[in-house]
Amino acid sequence: MSAGPSPRESLEMESFHTRFSAWTPFSNKSLNRQLFQERVALISHWFDLWTNKQRQEFLCTIFLRCSKSQLRIVQDWFSERMQVAKVDFSTVLPRFISLYIFSFLNPKDLCAAAQVSWPWKFLTEQDCLWMPKCIKFGWFLPYTPAENEYGAWKHHYIACVSNLDWLTPREAAAVYGTLNEPKTEDEEVQERQREKHLRKIIWEKIALRKKELFKVRPPWVSGTRCSRLFKSKCQPRLSQTMRDQVGLQETLEKQLVLASLEALPKRSNVSGCHSYPSFSKKNWCGVYKNDGSSSHVLQPHLILISSRIPAYEMVVSSVRTGIISVVYDYSSLTLESLLYLTEKALDGQKVQSMGIFSDGNSREINLLQGYKVGIKNLLRPEVRDFWEKLGSYVAPEEAGGHVDVFVPLGASEAGIEVLSQLSQLTGTLFTAPAGIATGSYQHILSDWLGRPWERAPPSIYFSEAKLQAWSNLTDFLEDTLKSVRKQLSPLFKDLKKNISGRMIGQFIFDTMGMAHILNNQEIAQALADGLTELSQENSDKPLEFLSYFLLKKCNKKSKDFEGNIILTKHDPRATCSLFIKERNVTEDNPQDAKSSLSKNDPNFELVVKLERKLQLDLAEKRTSVVRELLQSERKYVQMLEIVRDVYAKPLRAALSSNRAILSAANIQIIFSDILRILCLNRHFLEDLRDRLQEWGPAHCVGDIFIKFGSQLNTYTNFFNNYPVVLKTIEKCREVIPAFRAFLKRHDKTVATKMLSLPELLLHPSRRFEEYMHLLYALRLHTPAEHVDRGDLTTAIDQIRKYKGYIEQMKQNINMKDQLSDIQSIIWGCPTLSEVNRYLIRVQDVAQLQCCDEEISFSLRLYEHTRDLSLFLFNDALLVSSRGTSHTPFERTSKSTYRFIASVALHRLLIEDIPDSKYIRNAFILQGPKHEWICATEVEDDKFLWLSVLQNAIKSSIEK
Repeated sequence: MSAGPSPRESLEMESFHTRFSAWTPFSNKSLNRQLFQERVALISHWFDLWTNKQRQEFLCTIFLRCSKSQLRIVQDWFSERMQVAKVDFSTVLPRFISLYIFSFLNPKDLCAAAQVSWPWKFLTEQDCLWMPKCIKFGWFLPYTPAENEYGAWKHHYIACVSNLDWLTPREAAAVYGTLNEPKTEDEEVQERQREKHLRKIIWEKIALRKKELFKVRPPWVSGTRCSRLFKSKCQPRLSQTMRDQVGLQETLEKQLVLASLEALPKRSNVSGCHSYPSFSKKNWCGVYKNDGSSSHVLQPHLILISSRIPAYEMVVSSVRTGIISVVYDYSSLTLESLLYLTEKALDGQKVQSMGIFSDGNSREINLLQGYKVGIKNLLRPEVRDFWEKLGSYVAPEEAGGHVDVFVPLGASEAGIEVLSQLSQLTGTLFTAPAGIATGSYQHILSDWLGRPWERAPPSIYFSEAKLQAWSNLTDFLEDTLKSVRKQLSPLFKDLKKNISGRMIGQFIFDTMGMAHILNNQEIAQALADGLTELSQENSDKPLEFLSYFLLKKCNKKSKDFEGNIILTKHDPRATCSLFIKERNVTEDNPQDAKSSLSKNDPNFELVVKLERKLQLDLAEKRTSVVRELLQSERKYVQMLEIVRDVYAKPLRAALSSNRAILSAANIQIIFSDILRILCLNRHFLEDLRDRLQEWGPAHCVGDIFIKFGSQLNTYTNFFNNYPVVLKTIEKCREVIPAFRAFLKRHDKTVATKMLSLPELLLHPSRRFEEYMHLLYALRLHTPAEHVDRGDLTTAIDQIRKYKGYIEQMKQNINMKDQLSDIQSIIWGCPTLSEVNRYLIRVQDVAQLQCCDEEISFSLRLYEHTRDLSLFLFNDALLVSSRGTSHTPFERTSKSTYRFIASVALHRLLIEDIPDSKYIRNAFILQGPKHEWICATEVEDDKFLWLSVLQNAIKSSIEK
């Protein structure tokens, strides 16, 4: 046998086979490199011979096989050799991205961009860019463009813009008139002379006033006895005859009224002191003598202004020079701190009069947060002490001191009783407006109770022009504040609950260990419930109330203690209930005051004279109410005439002059009903004016109101079409550029009293509230035996029914808006807007899942799966999941809802789950296909929800 190959021969053979094999030799690096270069040269030779399409397919195949790091190398290679930043984005980016960038340009910029290059011209003239701009103005293309047609919408936009009917200033003045007409030279000269003459008169009066002040100036040693004597001599006084006549008349009137008051029986209040009937106090305020002594002439006036007043900065700016004003925070102050601010502002001196400008109604004063001063809480110790100290800062009644409360307490018997109690507690005269005025906060400019001063209380403290401007503004501010408070009150309620929970948790963790906390969870829950109940009750004795609440929750044996503790003298509820019962008994027997008098009584004639004087006062009040009715009706008709003169007439003139802004149909929809209302109220105003020209105590107004109430179908048409009118205005504003320019020219100008057209159309709905207010005031001051009393009652019933109809329409519109809002916030929600459907209640619950349903209820364990929100309507129950999304960099969170199911109420079953060691406040909602185990956080929420749900199911089944 021949020998095998030598090692050298075997190595050469192995290298030979490796060189010409189909696999790459990884072990031999030199051969690997040589073979790789040969294959690259071969592929490059093939690449040169391929077509462009074959090269692209090859590159796609290669790039698909590359990893991310290899593709990044290719990207870096391109970025080094090609400047991508200088490349035209329209030639590099996809076409839809370039079109999206160009969509942010306005038409003028798009036309400028079309001149840059041919690619930009091609992109900026695309129909997808110009079609929205044309449709926005209501310019629709009158034909359908062909497939290959280019730039049709751009050409249509340019044609519409070039054909717009723009009025020159001279043409606009001929159609609409001008606000500032040029004056002639003679008129300008006369006006300058008039101004010069008035300026001269003012300078002469100022110089004369300075001379008089210099003559009566006190000496340098003011404060001594001689300075006071000198001051009393220099003060101007009335003549002796005039003073004797005034003093005699006031003395006789004072003796008559005081004798009449002594003859009337007295009744005791809770504090043990005596108070007179409310009508006597009103007349008693007008008999005090105001001597002209110099002791109080230099005393200042003080006004307290609450921060709760809308736009209180305007009220502060309208305070007269020399009046001390104190603006206090409504929400953060207490009665003691308010007294401290007042004392600091006065600096130890007394004031001639003090004004309190705060929120309230005809029955109570909303002085501070948590302190609504009324009949029920006026005799509380801290409230009584506050008013006594506040009255000590004012000059006594004999010196002419008085406190003016800018709250319409004079419009009701309860308010007059509050003023009477305050006057008795402090020994100071308290006055308030009678409330015979229309509009928000207009009552402060009406008549005031008390003696007739030379100036009305508002003119003492404020500039009446500025105060009138503020009162006109508050009507809109009140509407805004109502909506804001309604939307933010749930948020603040939850915020208060969270803050109290955190405070209690921090307190427990600071004072107790973890083991004690786990063993005393019931104590923590009871403490939290007690603090929540305390915040709602606002009790005078917080510690006693909290201890009573905890004892009530302790066990069943505390029921006897509960019955005993309610009747203690420290319980404010018992005191208030006794006071209310005593007052009701007194008010139910008004004839007891007159039964003790007889005709033989010597004081009987005084009482008769007093009653006659009261009747005269009623006649004067009735006349003032009728005048206020006429004045407010005149203002209302003026507002309706603004709609006719500023809006309706120019639009109809433009329509007839072949320069139409709106079509005849749109003008008819917007203005036809409001012009009919104007015609109706003008006749009503003429009737009132004719009746008031020959006015007397025996004349009537009720028949005019009854006649007016029989023609309210005109208002019915307006309110039925009111939503259509507003939608027509908004649609025409968006579609018609000429109408938009017309509204921009006329809305919120001096001619429209700074109101827009929709705001002017809101006046008819608010007018009926003013009618009710005036009719009630008119009936209050109309005697029972008067002929007009029955007609006024009938008119009140008519206006009340129609006001209820307006409220029902407003409620229906709000319900529709509420349904649309709910549908928009719930993702995947079906259509909710149906006839007669409305929302009843929304309840947030936790959805539970039972771990083992085979064991009994008391031993079952439940797992919280998700949060639900149950929307209860009058015919269905909508179940949605509730989530929470947080906003970056903010504390606020937003609730999100997702639709799960909706169940008709008549197919819904409710099953209660009794409380156990493992679950509380749970119940089962069972529908035809699904079942939900739900639980509320609070027991009261479960009780209210189930009761409302059962009533809704019962009503749905009965229908």
